[in-house]
Amino acid sequence: MRFVVAITGASGSMYGIRLLQNLPGEKILVISDVAREIIPYETGMSAEDVEALADKVLNDRDLFAPISSGSYGYDAMFVAPCSESSVGKFANGIADTLISRAASVCLKEGRRLILVIRETPKSAIMLENELKLARCGAVIMDANPGFWDRPSSVDDIVDFIVGRCLDRVGVDNGLCRRWGGE
Repeated sequence: MRFVVAITGASGSMYGIRLLQNLPGEKILVISDVAREIIPYETGMSAEDVEALADKVLNDRDLFAPISSGSYGYDAMFVAPCSESSVGKFANGIADTLISRAASVCLKEGRRLILVIRETPKSAIMLENELKLARCGAVIMDANPGFWDRPSSVDDIVDFIVGRCLDRVGVDNGLCRRWGGE
């Protein structure tokens, strides 16, 4: 399996990091310029530490990178976290960075595109952009954890969302407890 993980400039870089730690197969990483600044602030890790979790690292300004072409195969793309600025670009066909171009490729090729959106509250514009993307096949995965399993740490909350993301691409995981009605 081959996955693309993009980390954009929204709070929540830990979601992308945890995906890199738990995805099987080949992991291709793209980090936006703003995310490079946010990662150390939020996690204490450097962008280079995060890059070490990937098999390939691509520059967000490199529109000639393999993932910018529909002929380059991969199973799914995660944008985690996904800024609403990125959502706006994806929804309106703006492909001016590698992340936005790869998301456009996912949509046109019918590949799975999972957007872990980290923004609240949302304006009508944001909601309309998300609806447009959902209608085009993207999975809108707001970073809204469940609390029925009584998380006791931030890691538990992150794992809940990442576990649900992995579920969307058929990756068996034990990151979150399954609902059993008990």
